[in-house]
Amino acid sequence: MSLFKARDWWSSALGEGEEFDQGCLCVGDVDNSGTGHDKVVVGSYMGMLRIFSPHTIKPNEGAQVQRIHPPSIVINIFHGALRYKCMAGNVEHGDQYQLKPVYEHNLQRTACNMTYGTFGGVTGHHSLCIQSMDGMLMFFEQDSYSFGRFLPGFLLPGPLVYNPRTDSFLTVSSARQLESYKYETLAVATEAENRQDADLPVKTGGKRLTPDWTFVLGEQALELSVPSFSHASSSIFVLGERNLYCLRDNGQIRFMKKLEYNPSCFLPYASLTDGTTNLLLGNHTNMLLVYQDVTLKWVAQLPFVPVAVRVASFPELKGVVVSLSSEGHLLCSYMGTDPSFFSTPKVDARDVDYEQMEAELKTLQKNIREASRTQGTACTTGLNSYLFNANAFPLKNLIQLCLRNLIFLNMNCLFFDILGAGSSTVVKFSAFLNGHYPPADLTGDITVSYNSPTGVPRVLQARFSLPLALVCVSTSPAKSTKFKITVDTNQPPVDLRAMFPGMPRKSCVIVLAFLFLSGQKVSLVASKTSQRYRIQSDSFEDMWLIVKELVHRCDQHFSKLGFKDFRKSVSGPIPLQDYFLAIDHHFQLRVSAKQFQDLLSERAIQFRAIQRRLLTRFKDKTPAPLQNLDTLLDATYNQMMSLAEAAEDNQSQLDQAFAQLRSGTHLLVLLLSLWQGLPPDQTALLEATLLPLLQDTPQLGWEESCDAAVTHLLRTCLSRSPKDQAISLAQTGGPVLELPKDTARLKKHITLLCERIGKGGRLSLCSEANVQVPAQIQNLAAPELWLCHRHCCLCKHY
Repeated sequence: MSLFKARDWWSSALGEGEEFDQGCLCVGDVDNSGTGHDKVVVGSYMGMLRIFSPHTIKPNEGAQVQRIHPPSIVINIFHGALRYKCMAGNVEHGDQYQLKPVYEHNLQRTACNMTYGTFGGVTGHHSLCIQSMDGMLMFFEQDSYSFGRFLPGFLLPGPLVYNPRTDSFLTVSSARQLESYKYETLAVATEAENRQDADLPVKTGGKRLTPDWTFVLGEQALELSVPSFSHASSSIFVLGERNLYCLRDNGQIRFMKKLEYNPSCFLPYASLTDGTTNLLLGNHTNMLLVYQDVTLKWVAQLPFVPVAVRVASFPELKGVVVSLSSEGHLLCSYMGTDPSFFSTPKVDARDVDYEQMEAELKTLQKNIREASRTQGTACTTGLNSYLFNANAFPLKNLIQLCLRNLIFLNMNCLFFDILGAGSSTVVKFSAFLNGHYPPADLTGDITVSYNSPTGVPRVLQARFSLPLALVCVSTSPAKSTKFKITVDTNQPPVDLRAMFPGMPRKSCVIVLAFLFLSGQKVSLVASKTSQRYRIQSDSFEDMWLIVKELVHRCDQHFSKLGFKDFRKSVSGPIPLQDYFLAIDHHFQLRVSAKQFQDLLSERAIQFRAIQRRLLTRFKDKTPAPLQNLDTLLDATYNQMMSLAEAAEDNQSQLDQAFAQLRSGTHLLVLLLSLWQGLPPDQTALLEATLLPLLQDTPQLGWEESCDAAVTHLLRTCLSRSPKDQAISLAQTGGPVLELPKDTARLKKHITLLCERIGKGGRLSLCSEANVQVPAQIQNLAAPELWLCHRHCCLCKHY
């Protein structure tokens, strides 16, 4: 961070939604007032031209003209320049001026940038040079078009500037080298009125265009500048992506400065020291740096990243720095001299008193013990209300919210003022879905960070659930469904309207239907004659949220009534085949994504090879026929675009398939836990095994990660015999985590996992959970591997 900030003197926010760049800012006495005071001219890519006269009394004073015209160059006269009478303003915006068009040139090619000067040594007027996007330099002398020339070896346009000292044009080519072309060389070169004629043999008079000199930069240039002040009369400045260059007019380097940041713009200006040049240089960390040649003299902080910077003189202040951001923030500032941060006072040195330090240490330890016994707790007061009891400690600054996968928040963190004892604050936030299908989880985490009066930092955490109405609405139940799940309880069924108070009251007592965003219906039916509930739908995965809410709300309902022996269960078999359909669908989309990636890589290699062949043909002194290489290039490009669109669509389907797979996996874990009555610790281990990733990637996917975790459980705590467990412990090689050929192995292992859990297998991190390894075969495993296995079920050795 900079020690000093640039002092704001005048600023203006330009139009919303407009874009600005290096060539959009100009400073000068555009109305020829004769006072020497500058005006600020700003043009945008939306066709807006604004002229400002910054003033401390009227910060918004200026003239604004809008002119959107087709590709052309227009020469205008500012009415104030000819002392024309201006129209007096009736409001606080000030007087109004107009731009009068003098003449206009319609361009046949898309323009990129331009420069002006006394080309060819002509005095009395300036000529214009415009560079097109396809590399043609078009020359205009007042209201007439002179000629056009194509730059050799052109691929992409670079910055363009005119050097009046040598009557030459400087630009940076796609070969990342600075090139100089004399105006005389351009004038007598081969005539080129279109792109194709430039590569044909010369049939008329003229010479082939070649640069007078080149200088290899090795990087793309952001800006070029040829200062005109006297003591820098032979300097050419080039701002690269990582370096600053200064060259002489003949292309010899004077000095180079390696930059330790990302530059955005620069401006050489006159220095008071002879033989040196000052430079203003902006970067992407909102800094404005002042150099004298290669020596850093000053650093100031700006409120934005500048894309253009100029120096101007106004009536009230000289040497004002005018900077412009890409979003249209125009700022006139000057360099301040007051530090903008607090400097710590000097501490007097004193001798160390060890007895006093020991007494302070004991006091701090006592405070820590007391604070540990009375530390803040987090408890919920409802589905959407959370109370954090900080024990009268003043809260300080930060609340953080975190939600999973497809749910977005309007804020992720909140800073708030200190709260006194007994006071409270309400935090409101909005949540919305990012997708056209339901997420696999509606829970989130909230974290509160604060400091106790003794300065000890504290962190409180809690988990909250968003309402079910965020992802579904009430609807009429479906008459027939494909998938059904029955949950048995030991208590009579509860009124569904009381259990789901957030749903509309039009639903009946025993039937409730939910309509998700994906269009799937899920029906919840309470039995009239038995103590059971049935959940049914045409989608296996979409039943997860309803089953979860049913189990959770039943637990809450009977807990409030004081029932301590409430039990719930499901009868087998577990619907693995329905779950395997989600696995196969997700796997096929992953395979398609890999195929799209391979095809795109092949087409990209082919595209670059064709480009190299074409560039070789274009650079050849005796060009050969293209032999349909241009047609092949267009076809390859179209194939790449089609493949990219198909890959993007496949990725969108893959994200949806993974969300459905997560929902199906959550449902499978819940059914297994209800089927065998698994305790919470085993249920958590099972969920960590079947859901090892929050999101799969091309490098690491769900199938290989889940298969590795399930295989490890089958070899350890769920092994069939002590011998199998000991042999698995002796194995040192780990699984190869890569995209499998198919899902047969994974589905087989998940089936074995469910069978062994159904036979009473116990999930545990300890190897002795289900079987005891005899002493005579313990020597099959290395001691260090055995110790590692006892502490981690996902060790790399397995």
